[in-house]
Amino acid sequence: MHTTLRRRALLGVSALLPATTFPGARRAAHAQGDAASWPTRPVRIVVPFPAGGTTDLLARILADALGARLGQPVVVENRGGAGGNIGADAVAKSNDGHTLLMATIGTAAINYGLYRHTMPYKPEDLAAVSNMAAVPNVIVAAPNVEARTLADVVALAKRRRDGLTIGSSGNGTSLHLTGELLKQAAGIDLVHVPFRGSGPMLTEVIAGRVDLAVDNLPSSLGHIRDGRMRALAVTTEKRAPALPDTPTTREAGFPSVDAVAWFGIQVPARTPRPIIERLAAEIQAAVRDPAVRAKIEEQGAEPIGDTPEQFEAYIKREIARWGEVVRRAKVELD
Repeated sequence: MHTTLRRRALLGVSALLPATTFPGARRAAHAQGDAASWPTRPVRIVVPFPAGGTTDLLARILADALGARLGQPVVVENRGGAGGNIGADAVAKSNDGHTLLMATIGTAAINYGLYRHTMPYKPEDLAAVSNMAAVPNVIVAAPNVEARTLADVVALAKRRRDGLTIGSSGNGTSLHLTGELLKQAAGIDLVHVPFRGSGPMLTEVIAGRVDLAVDNLPSSLGHIRDGRMRALAVTTEKRAPALPDTPTTREAGFPSVDAVAWFGIQVPARTPRPIIERLAAEIQAAVRDPAVRAKIEEQGAEPIGDTPEQFEAYIKREIARWGEVVRRAKVELD
């Protein structure tokens, strides 16, 4: 009898243990609850570059789509500087649970090779959520430059003693490194002119004060269509649907000039996994929406919307690939 009573007492105590003595179980249950109720206030998407560039354009498309799905306003905050590192670092150190990063090929991959000694955050400080879209880079010429093809650019650069100038949205960006790949592949001298974002760079190209530029297609597309600048080549294996008459760098004879810019969402690594999974599902659903896809494609971008695991694996491959490009180009910004 004594043994039976004791067993019943122990069973009664054990029934209480998950709620009273297992902090891991409580944290898991709390996280699941957070995912169901998240977000509880407006969400910020930090764009680590100035307004007007491709990162900003795509972030605003995503913000509108997510706001409708999450039931909370989703606002874009531009926080540029240091090749995107200032904004990305602010998100990596954020602890409010409602701050997202519009990550790019630069902030999530290239910068680790460029700022090897001064990088303010590490890959493990940010968690991948979903890759939203990819875009080709496009090599463009100012209207006063007598070049219709990349072959023309090579011939012109070899004739001019002072070389040609080539603009980018900043030192160490994928645009800068695409120009470096072209210099190496063609054996020509191009004088790099870095700007603080695509907007001011395009202004100078249109005015004819910079000869060439490399840009993400979305931010140049309108100017190309309006004839204010000339598209020479896109840097992908296949032609861009938005510019079907523009050859690829491979078709132009420079297959090593291969660069695809991409844009996705990362969050602080401490973000509970259920929230990451929910956010990824909402991004995937938004990207599948025909109206949202049309807006992305109108910018010359390819919608993606992958899983956290897929995006994480892709980021790791890109870090390795662009680290080697940076090393060969001997570009370092520490």
